[in-house]
Amino acid sequence: MNKSESFWDKTASKYDQLEMKDEQTYINIINRTKTHLKISDIVLDYGCGTGLISNEIAEYVKGIHAIDISSKMIAIAENKAKERNIANINYAHTTIFEERYEKGSFDVVMVFHVLHLLEDVQIVLQRMNELLKPGGLLISATPCVGEKIVLKNLLWFAGRVGLMPNIRSFKIRNLVETIEEGNFSIVETDCLKKSSQEYFIVARKK
Repeated sequence: MNKSESFWDKTASKYDQLEMKDEQTYINIINRTKTHLKISDIVLDYGCGTGLISNEIAEYVKGIHAIDISSKMIAIAENKAKERNIANINYAHTTIFEERYEKGSFDVVMVFHVLHLLEDVQIVLQRMNELLKPGGLLISATPCVGEKIVLKNLLWFAGRVGLMPNIRSFKIRNLVETIEEGNFSIVETDCLKKSSQEYFIVARKK
């Protein structure tokens, strides 16, 4: 188990409680995402956590493959889906490089609160592009802490001393450019929350 997996396993039991302090942002992400979905869509939710978003959009798509590196997060997500009798989500403790996911398998790839945590963001974006069907959508939400100097410095220190994973300090311009370099064209960009400079971005596979 790597350091990142261990961190998220430890966080899993209190993850929902922490994230729901910002419930309005989640509601906004879910509502915005729904407008880009079709009932025929097969979706990949990369870094699904405890299923906060997958479980809410399941009825609007044909099926969801929801993956996370934390087995404890996946267990919580599965339990919540079972309680709600949601049958079209396949939760899996795995990575986006899992070989069973074939090229051109998905209509939509969702990646919420993940891109800033990746060391190899360009490689992952290339993989997401590969997994999407022609014209498929990448739907993301990412805090751009590079726009907030004090927050950027605090998070850098927390990462250095091991209190949390290292965080990439995107500025919105850099984030857009990074996504475009992954062979995507930007469809929509909007700031969801000014205090954390969190941006909702939809991009289409070229």
